[in-house]
Amino acid sequence: MTIPAVLRARYDALVRLRGWRADVALLLTGALAALALPPVHVVVVLALCFPVLMRMIDAAPDWRGAARCGFMFGLGFHTAGLYWLTDAIMLRMDSFWWLVPLASPGCALILTPTTAVPAALARIVPAGMARCLVLASAWTIADMMRVFIFSGFPWNPPGSVWEFPGHAGDVMIQPAAWIGVDGLTLLTVLLALAPLWGRRGWIFMSATLALWVTAGITRLSLRSDSAVSGHNPVVVLVQGNVPEAEKMAGNEDVAIFRRYLGLTRQGVEQALHQGTQGRPIVFAWPESAFPGLLLEDAIARRMIMQAGQGAAAGVIGTLRQDDQDRWRNSMVMLVPPDGRVADIYDKSHLVPFGEYQPALLPFHVVPGDGMAAGGGVRTWHVPGVSPFGPLICYEVIFSGQTVDPHDRPSWLLNSTNDGWYGNSAGPRQHLAAVRMRAVEEGLPVARAANTGISAIFDGYGHETAWLGWDRTGTIVQPMPEALSPPFFARWGRLVPLLLALLTLASALVAGLRGRGVTRRS
Repeated sequence: MTIPAVLRARYDALVRLRGWRADVALLLTGALAALALPPVHVVVVLALCFPVLMRMIDAAPDWRGAARCGFMFGLGFHTAGLYWLTDAIMLRMDSFWWLVPLASPGCALILTPTTAVPAALARIVPAGMARCLVLASAWTIADMMRVFIFSGFPWNPPGSVWEFPGHAGDVMIQPAAWIGVDGLTLLTVLLALAPLWGRRGWIFMSATLALWVTAGITRLSLRSDSAVSGHNPVVVLVQGNVPEAEKMAGNEDVAIFRRYLGLTRQGVEQALHQGTQGRPIVFAWPESAFPGLLLEDAIARRMIMQAGQGAAAGVIGTLRQDDQDRWRNSMVMLVPPDGRVADIYDKSHLVPFGEYQPALLPFHVVPGDGMAAGGGVRTWHVPGVSPFGPLICYEVIFSGQTVDPHDRPSWLLNSTNDGWYGNSAGPRQHLAAVRMRAVEEGLPVARAANTGISAIFDGYGHETAWLGWDRTGTIVQPMPEALSPPFFARWGRLVPLLLALLTLASALVAGLRGRGVTRRS
């Protein structure tokens, strides 16, 4: 069995394209492949799009032509996957109207080396399975290197396409507990290229998917309802649903503060009424939810803890200025009775072009000098509450970098504000990253989002609570218990990196050896 004749004819027609026509075809093919990403999940398109890329690489005259193929495919893939970045620019149209058509393709352009280099490397070995293995493994390694682009931008790894809603997605993401999302990326690209291998490819695809599903079902069979009993607290996630334009205007600060106080009071009272089975209560506001500088407002801190009377701690997102007058995006832990500041966590991974100004750009888009980064992830300890790890917004997308390995927490709290990006794919893709981190680390994650989507996931990535986009309210639920650290949590990204390097080395050796045999014959 091979690729159906009608598709083979289409591929052959694409291979004959040259110049700008080939570029446009690859650009559109990459954009089509983005339909596999959350929240659409049309994964089957990958088995159509990646073979097109490979056939175009095969037809390229040399490695430079292959790099051009990877460049155009990546430009289409990332532009379509990041279309929602335009929403943030729309909120500042008065200053950056000229960036509206450039935001998504501009960011995609920065990422294109991670698709161009693997395509060029694949051209080194002869066409066939070895070339496919080189492309898949090099793609994975390059994708992992995205953590080093500016302040890091590992958004939308191909391994995230399997995060379907509900039980089907729970099953498909379980292997991340062993090989992480980057390992899933390696398998995903290999499966997408498998139709090119003929009968062997279809056998490989069937066997891999069968083992994948079996592993997922087996691991999920160990899951129990750990939310009923345990030591983790009852969390109250407050979703104020304040539009970003309203926050930026600055004339509704008092009303916003009162809204959060009222929701906090209702949520904590609901937790107390339902009964906590001896668990403490922790309430959380989203990223930058406090409309002001909380550390400079003792009255506001006291009012917050009065609204959350009965809670052991409150976690509030706020901006602050440090001793050197540098701005920081922070989470502040308050404790009763008077709102004493028990701890402060500063965001360490800053958003490029939002909080951090890359020095190489010829224009300035970040207000002032941007923000100062914190010292990295750590674990918070408060008397009576199980230790937990704070993460602000963007930090949760960094696989293998969300937990302090020397002080492992019992749960994670992600505070975020996705209101910048509207009711688009952006907040859903962000939520998918939260779910994947839960599986990789075996830790439950609570996510408090300003405009949504707030949610709680257990250590298997199963969604136990959800509050949708553009809704005002609270989530009140006991946090599930932590699992024993899975294989990935113990070894981190070294696992998928070694898998990809082993695959790459084997393919290069086999491919170059085959080329030598061909030349001698």
